[in-house]
Amino acid sequence: MKPTMFLDADACPVTAEALAVARAYQVPAVVAGNSTQNLARHIRRGDPRTPSDGFWVDTLPVGVGADAADFAIVQELQPGDIVVTQDIGLAAMALGRGARTIGVRGRVYTLATIDLDLHIRHEEKKVRRQGGRTRGPAAFEDEDRERFMANLRRLVEESLRDGEREH
Repeated sequence: MKPTMFLDADACPVTAEALAVARAYQVPAVVAGNSTQNLARHIRRGDPRTPSDGFWVDTLPVGVGADAADFAIVQELQPGDIVVTQDIGLAAMALGRGARTIGVRGRVYTLATIDLDLHIRHEEKKVRRQGGRTRGPAAFEDEDRERFMANLRRLVEESLRDGEREH
């Protein structure tokens, strides 16, 4: 069974790259995000929009709520699916559903490290709530994009291999 790639498209700098990988590996993709965005702008004119055996892409518009896209994605996930997100909370929920997750800079989230990631996020939030400052993310660079593409390809290949073993 082929995995579906879900993209948390809110402020995602690698949507085009993720869709290029989905096309190359012929896996379905779903672009999820705030319904006020034009999610369809990420889809090429010739891309199939309805489920088929190979690549197809659709949008999953959600409400404006803080975590609306996250919960919509989690609700659709099947084991082996792939989630592209900057959100550690979504990554944790996706891992809990048996999906693979990758950050936009190419960091692959795992069950072995997600608790520490969540702890760091929590501690940084506490500092900010108390008026402190935390270091923001570094500028997004070409190296980040290349790492993302290489690691996403690897995740897709792993998921496809694991899906073949189940049949």
